[in-house]
Amino acid sequence: MNYDRILIRYGEISTKGRNRSKFVERLRKSIARALVAFPEIKIQADRDRMYILLNGASGEQVISILKNIFGIQSFSPAIKVERDIEKIKEAALSLVKRLYKEGNTFKVTGKRADKTFELNTGEINHEFGGYLLKNITGLKVDVKNPDINLQIEVRSEAVYLTCENYPGAGGLPVGSAGRAMLMLSGGIDSPVAGYLSMKRGVEIEAVHFFSPPFTSERSKQKVIDLAKVLSGISGQLMLHVVPFTEIQQTIRKQVPENYSMTTTRRMMLRITDEIMKRRKGLAIITGESLGQVASQTLESMYAINEVTNTPVLRPLVAMDKSDIIKIAQEIGTHDISILPYEDCCTIFVPASPKTKPRREKVERFESFVDFEPLIQKAVEDIETIQIGPEANSTKNEMDDLF
Repeated sequence: MNYDRILIRYGEISTKGRNRSKFVERLRKSIARALVAFPEIKIQADRDRMYILLNGASGEQVISILKNIFGIQSFSPAIKVERDIEKIKEAALSLVKRLYKEGNTFKVTGKRADKTFELNTGEINHEFGGYLLKNITGLKVDVKNPDINLQIEVRSEAVYLTCENYPGAGGLPVGSAGRAMLMLSGGIDSPVAGYLSMKRGVEIEAVHFFSPPFTSERSKQKVIDLAKVLSGISGQLMLHVVPFTEIQQTIRKQVPENYSMTTTRRMMLRITDEIMKRRKGLAIITGESLGQVASQTLESMYAINEVTNTPVLRPLVAMDKSDIIKIAQEIGTHDISILPYEDCCTIFVPASPKTKPRREKVERFESFVDFEPLIQKAVEDIETIQIGPEANSTKNEMDDLF
């Protein structure tokens, strides 16, 4: 007998009390978006469990997608059986026979969520364990480290059988904590920051600064590829590509070289803040790690942050580079990030950037130029790309998105 559904177990969602239903619905939507390529699939959700009815879809492909969806503690391919002992025995035997190899050991793990069922947990283990031993030659019991663990979960509506458990990604469903703008460069850090923010339930939209001809189309495609990886977690992701050449050239001409990096980051933050307001976001996310480079000292962060009152989230602020690289490798962004295509953060880098910039100085240098018209022009000329299984559209006018 083949599995006909996948049982989803909630993690942190289970602690949400009266708000649990909202988190469950967010998770259902996340799963539906991620599985949009399988129209035959149906999703059933209730307060305690969620079930994906496969209806002939490939269980292996669905499992590979579910592993990356936040809000899932664990999941198991399962069979639904009527609350009839003989039918349960037939289903259990068929399932274990399909997985059994000569010399395998097993155990039965019963769980009686519905106490009205005629057998208690101990009796379930004994009854079905004995039946399998009688009907499968060579099968042996090992309660500590079995090759096959037949799990029998008795609920009020039916009995569910499974022999496999997969760990979920944990965290909270994407979107349950609001929306934020991720400042996505082509480096290693920012995609990891986006991943960790999504794990805490944040719906992200990515903002990338593009400076042609100093940065190439390959650099832009690299960022699109990073966004595609992140969209595999959320189901879809909106990428805003900001034309930044004119602003960057103006900074280079008007601001002293050792302060140019500080002003560049300030302009990026101002533009991202404007996009966030238009997109009704609540925060900005960066991949900054304290002390990693010149623009990521506390003094630099203080001088840069001054241009906005919006919360700036830094999930990587206390992480070592080696830990960040490890996560990048695990989520599949590392090999894309290390491709040798420059982005606007790596061009025009001063030989000796100021590591402890003074806010009053950078404000004075910027006062000689009216950056506001340049910022508004950059925002109006943004190219927005929606990435993911539901859409691959491109929009050049931000007004279409509001």
